Amino acid sequence: MPENTERPTTHRSAEQDAGEGLATLAGGCFWCLEAVFDQLRGVVSVESGYMGGASDNPSYEEVCGGDSGHAEVVQIRFDPAQVSFRELLEVFFLIHDPTTRNRQGNDVGTQYRSAVFFHSPAQQQQAQQLMQEMGQAGVWSRPIVTELVPAERFWPAEAYHQEYYARNPGQSYCMFVVEPKVAKFRKHYLDRLKG
Repeated sequence: MPENTERPTTHRSAEQDAGEGLATLAGGCFWCLEAVFDQLRGVVSVESGYMGGASDNPSYEEVCGGDSGHAEVVQIRFDPAQVSFRELLEVFFLIHDPTTRNRQGNDVGTQYRSAVFFHSPAQQQQAQQLMQEMGQAGVWSRPIVTELVPAERFWPAEAYHQEYYARNPGQSYCMFVVEPKVAKFRKHYLDRLKG
């Protein structure tokens, strides 16, 4: 475990960024989601953190212990003129398995649940519609178990979690878990990558 547990201090509220969209997604380890969304054109910033739990200012250790109730999430600020919320969801559902409750691969626990934390009724409706379309199309052989819940307070993760994949590409988890998700995304969205 890295020793630097300092929290980022540049967290902005949704109200501070007129013209930017805000999305909060949980789909397993936040390192994976951040690594993918960092590369998508139209994404302004991606911040790893925690949402959906009972305690204030949770630590990584508390969240990983499974007792705080928080999910590992990424909070994505995006330019709606370049990428829509639905397009973000399409990427989200491509890179994780929304049919496994509280699990992504070998990462098991409520902190790894699949969830869309919506920030508006429009986001809720778009997520519901997309999940219904995917279910009807039989994209997966099992039912989608992604939670669709209102956004709560976002707690930024410790500084060493931010841009983790970009700073640690040779770390074993990054090589064997994050990299395949990034590669899958790049294969399907080659024309949507940042220059």
